[in-house]
Amino acid sequence: MPRPPLPPFTKETAIEKIRMAEDGWNSRDAAKVALAYSENTQWRNRTHFVSNRQEAEDFLSGKWLREHEYRLIKELWAFTGNRIAVRYAYEWRDDSGNWFRSYGNENWEFEADGLMINRFACINDLPIKEEERLFRWPLGPRPKTHPGLSDLGL
Repeated sequence: MPRPPLPPFTKETAIEKIRMAEDGWNSRDAAKVALAYSENTQWRNRTHFVSNRQEAEDFLSGKWLREHEYRLIKELWAFTGNRIAVRYAYEWRDDSGNWFRSYGNENWEFEADGLMINRFACINDLPIKEEERLFRWPLGPRPKTHPGLSDLGL
């Protein structure tokens, strides 16, 4: 089933695709999020390599069991044809109550049906204090009025 917006992307449709991905990941619903990826999707995420949709779902389920109070903001970096480059940051805490802000970049490639075939991520974790958190909206999608990465100086 097609997953609009479809490539080739314009600036507006690339931003729409990114916001849809952000909202999905902020839902922390691994089964639903995995549906945005092709059956034979390929990922590189830190030291994890994913080679199909089921592995993507399993990866996400484990991620959100470890990363509590996960809140993510994504932003367009560049786009062309069927590819989008994204920068992002997310905040989370571990089982011991330690907070982190993770910064990253992703390169996405889409099939004609709008499903992501390739996702390559580079991520760095910065320990932060609870009072340094910037992403404080209720769990779930980021409110439309909440500032983005550039607005926050990130």
